[in-house]
Amino acid sequence: MRIPSISPLAALCILAFASCEAGTGEKNFYIEKAETVMQSIYSCYSVPGTFLLRENYPFDDRYSAGYLASDEQASVPNPYSYLWPFSGTLSAATAIIESDPSYLDTLSGRVLPGLEEYYDVKREPHAYSSYIKSASSSDRFYDDNIWLGTDFTDLYLSTSERQYLEKAEMIWRFVESGIDDVLGGGIYWCEQKKGSKNSCSNAPGSVFALKLYKATGNPYYLEQGKMLYEWTRRTLLDTSDFLYFDNIDLSGKIQTWKFAYNSGQMVQAGALLYGITGEDSYLEDAKKTARSCYDYFFEDYAADDGSAFRIMKAGNTWFNAVMLRGFIELYRADGDITYLDAVRRSIDTAWEKSRTGEGLFSDDCSGRKTNETRWLLVQGAMAEMYARMAAVYPDAR
Repeated sequence: MRIPSISPLAALCILAFASCEAGTGEKNFYIEKAETVMQSIYSCYSVPGTFLLRENYPFDDRYSAGYLASDEQASVPNPYSYLWPFSGTLSAATAIIESDPSYLDTLSGRVLPGLEEYYDVKREPHAYSSYIKSASSSDRFYDDNIWLGTDFTDLYLSTSERQYLEKAEMIWRFVESGIDDVLGGGIYWCEQKKGSKNSCSNAPGSVFALKLYKATGNPYYLEQGKMLYEWTRRTLLDTSDFLYFDNIDLSGKIQTWKFAYNSGQMVQAGALLYGITGEDSYLEDAKKTARSCYDYFFEDYAADDGSAFRIMKAGNTWFNAVMLRGFIELYRADGDITYLDAVRRSIDTAWEKSRTGEGLFSDDCSGRKTNETRWLLVQGAMAEMYARMAAVYPDAR
């Protein structure tokens, strides 16, 4: 099902409002960058005759994904991106729309028609599969769907268009089907392979539920957001540094990897809970984890002009983009812009040091490490981060 675009009259009203807000009509410096990156994505990754995207540039038809739950599925080369990398374009478009409502045309005209190719109505509850529905049946991941549900909720909060909220609540029904009492609660990672419960499904699951509460006022969502937050904190927090471990398997063994998005989502959930409840403990949790993220996922960097500052470490750029969501939510709560300034310097550096002639990025803001193959998800993450900076620094021109 394709979600319809807004009416021409509504679009004109939005554009007129945006023009008045900008004063001179000049776009924010970071929105221009975000939209430029999205243009590069469509130039380099589009599959002719479809709304789908390749997963890598240059395209290699022998590529197989290494991040799936099924070894058999991961070993099969595929001509299109899996859902996770494709979803980065929805997150980027959603972030752009917060500052440039005219980008709704791109959302409805390019992003959503492609996304619907992953929408699985053969299995109940309905949800998005990890690969396109016209191919053989693929696994469905709770975290993949949570990212989408959060974006749809944000779209509803930005536009008041009810079809986005309906999508979000449909996704929530799938997400809550992945919750049971094993290990004291929590959401599994993969519907077909319930072998672990992960920070990447539970921390953003809390954020998703809390945003649904803000969108609907339904206390059930607040209850679920609190429950998932407390389960993740109780089960996967490393109390030595206030960062979060990756997952726990059904035997109770904890995988101690630490990734920026897991801790960043707990920062966002804590800041949201503080804003909703006014309870200081949530804000204190968020501050502690944010400080540790700054210490652990950033490093010292010397610029060409001799200045020194902290920059995001090389690694999964999308993890950093999701961590940024937490920093922004915390900034709204406490007004401390330290972490946002560090991200801003990182992506400013990336524009100068990491960007290729095609307008694509390697997985290192400093440009010291380059990738021969450029992953779609990295590009979506960079577009998202530039767009989110536009909301934080609206006068950047």
